[in-house]
Amino acid sequence: MPIQPIKRRAISEDVTRNILESIRNRELKPGDKLPSERQLAEEFQVSRVSLREGMRTLAYMNIVEIRTGDGTYVSDLKPETLVEHLEFVLSLDDSTLHQLLEARQFVEPQLAALAATNITDEELALLNLQLQKMRAVGDDFEQISELDVQLHMIIAQASRNPFLIRFMASLRHLGHKSRQRTSQIDFVRQISQKDHEQIVAAINAGDADGARDAMTRHLQHIQEGLIQDNKNNS
Repeated sequence: MPIQPIKRRAISEDVTRNILESIRNRELKPGDKLPSERQLAEEFQVSRVSLREGMRTLAYMNIVEIRTGDGTYVSDLKPETLVEHLEFVLSLDDSTLHQLLEARQFVEPQLAALAATNITDEELALLNLQLQKMRAVGDDFEQISELDVQLHMIIAQASRNPFLIRFMASLRHLGHKSRQRTSQIDFVRQISQKDHEQIVAAINAGDADGARDAMTRHLQHIQEGLIQDNKNNS
């Protein structure tokens, strides 16, 4: 792992940037063990205090894992691991939820259209089974959220577009947390099942345009419900 001494004032942010750059350049890979604290401090030419602060930041971001008595390792760097700390951001206000919905509105209608064309019989059976589970779940917000995420991931997988599938997978944890919020809004909970029925019906029929339109309406309904809920609680 080539490390360049930090030229300017040694602070923890410099340590964080240097490690992140090594990961981006594939000089450090998932599961790699970092050099010892003493060695890193010497090579970065920083104090151990600054080094520890930088490592704590990386650990909070789930970039590294600090194992007491063993050392510091690069995490698995899986997307769902890296976004876990965003749960705190979501708990502050709904602005992040609105931005997440905007991103989904760009991607998921096309995913639904592709799924209507490319879905296999096995995936179609799985999609319909998922819809049946959602009909029977009742008011268990946690289960509603998980089933919702799974249904959308089945649709994503059926699109056969590896880039869009990976994008959706990276949002899985964040999507689950956002649904825990929106599933508690009466309007969203009531309309979502109807929306999902229409999306799945269009995919069953191989109707790409219908699936695209149904997914667009679904995401718009969630956005409208979130806006109205904020107004009611302001």
